[in-house]
Amino acid sequence: MKQFFITATDTDAGKTFVSCALIQALHRQNKSVAAFKPVAAGCELIDEQLINEDAKLLSQYANRGQSIKKINPIAFLEPIAPHIAAKKDNKSILVSDIERHFLSVSALQADFTIIEGAGGWRLPLGSVNNQQQFMSDFAIKAKLDVILVVNMKLGCLNHALLTYEAIKADGLHCIAWVANCAEPQSMQNLAQNIDELKQLLPIPNIAQFTYLSSIDDEGKDVTLHQNICIAANQINLAPLMS
Repeated sequence: MKQFFITATDTDAGKTFVSCALIQALHRQNKSVAAFKPVAAGCELIDEQLINEDAKLLSQYANRGQSIKKINPIAFLEPIAPHIAAKKDNKSILVSDIERHFLSVSALQADFTIIEGAGGWRLPLGSVNNQQQFMSDFAIKAKLDVILVVNMKLGCLNHALLTYEAIKADGLHCIAWVANCAEPQSMQNLAQNIDELKQLLPIPNIAQFTYLSSIDDEGKDVTLHQNICIAANQINLAPLMS
């Protein structure tokens, strides 16, 4: 049973897209996969339940029969920093609560569990008893291996190295990284930047995703599922299977 925490160099880096593509790739290896996105801000209220689009997408790919609520137990309506959303709702986000919810996910005994963080590695969850908590605290306590999604844009070399060094300093193994172009406009010298990161990061690069549009070169519509399947074909699973 393997459990991977998906983090990124910043927000909107494509963590959900990468997570779903990874789950799809694992399905093709006949693996059972559970998903967990402990905290999400930015939801729609449907039938008195807060539904986050990223969690909904994860629920469509994970194959252990989880409800959206089980995948995303802590949700807030406004698309703002989670700890600010929690404070506005007079609530607290506790690492201990995340751990408790994660126990039910681990109990599914999936071959793989994909845990998607929120924002970047050091996302604040708020202060409890005058002590600041971070999303990384959960990953540390759960002793999760980490996959880093690098948002390929100006500044990503610095962001990637600092994030990798923080993960390592926290005592965890960052086992692989993904180069993801989350914006339609590619960064200048993209290939050179990817090559530079391959030299600087002492871990395998398991995928390089260009921006996948909703319209192909012939002007035909391309669904998100089709793009996820395309991305799944490009993932090298070998470093994750040993």
